[in-house]
Amino acid sequence: MSDQTVDHMDGPPAVFACPAITVLTKRADFVRCSKAQRFGTKGIHLQARKRHADETADGIRVGFTCSKKVGNAVARNRAKRRLREVARLVLKDHGRDGWDYVLVGRFETTAALPFTQLQSDLIRALDKVHT
Repeated sequence: MSDQTVDHMDGPPAVFACPAITVLTKRADFVRCSKAQRFGTKGIHLQARKRHADETADGIRVGFTCSKKVGNAVARNRAKRRLREVARLVLKDHGRDGWDYVLVGRFETTAALPFTQLQSDLIRALDKVHT
């Protein structure tokens, strides 16, 4: 048996690589986003809000949700996986520091649309809520 250790792994990490992006976990954060700015595209519904100065969190925070209208558990999980990947790729360049975003999956389209269209949908939605 050898005493070799692995210092690092090759390839991209399985989770968000950008430390400025954190994931929303509390229901209250999701509710606050649902009452703020919204913009819908064919593949994604985006809810976004700028955090107040007295809130302690910094960086970009993002949450993901899919209702049962999207489909069974397999369909919802697939849609959320795609949303997570789109957010990982797009938010580092187009998201703004101090904002919370919630990406909501759409019935039969989030899981079926080409990935490049989901990316352009999110970029367009971010541009709309930031103007």
